[in-house]
Amino acid sequence: MRKHQIPIDKPLSSLEIESIERRYKIVFPPDLKDLYLCGLPVGEGYPNWRDTSEENIKLIISKLEWPLHGMLFDIEHNSYWYDGWGIRPSKLEAAFQVCKEKFKEVPILIPIYSHRFIPSKPNEINNPIFSIYQTDIIYYGENLEEYFKVELRSKRHNEIKFNDIKEIEFWSELL
Repeated sequence: MRKHQIPIDKPLSSLEIESIERRYKIVFPPDLKDLYLCGLPVGEGYPNWRDTSEENIKLIISKLEWPLHGMLFDIEHNSYWYDGWGIRPSKLEAAFQVCKEKFKEVPILIPIYSHRFIPSKPNEINNPIFSIYQTDIIYYGENLEEYFKVELRSKRHNEIKFNDIKEIEFWSELL
């Protein structure tokens, strides 16, 4: 990351990670936690987990809510509906409510950079990275290490080993 001139702040401590996880009601998967224990990327587009200013907390919350808001947008504007939710309610507000309730049941997506996310569950290494823009969802890496190769252009997207990617409840079904 330094080779690509991405600013790296000092590592997060274990206590900082615990505090962040409590504040945002998330659990970093082990490989993401290990990255942050080595150094915290803080360049443009990276969430600055250490910054506890009110403005930054709101920014991180909005990043955590990005996938939900994208789905709600597509429900309203693009007739999106996930078949696993059953029959779509005829009223928009009821459809929104179903989406919001079902969203609480799926693995939380943790922002890594811009609109790239890693699922919090399963809480193990090698979870895939998703690129999410509304309901346009694609894999952007087999795991965290391979994702950075793609993001930093030392690996092309078409070189991702899609057959080796771990299935993630709900999110993998949307691809």
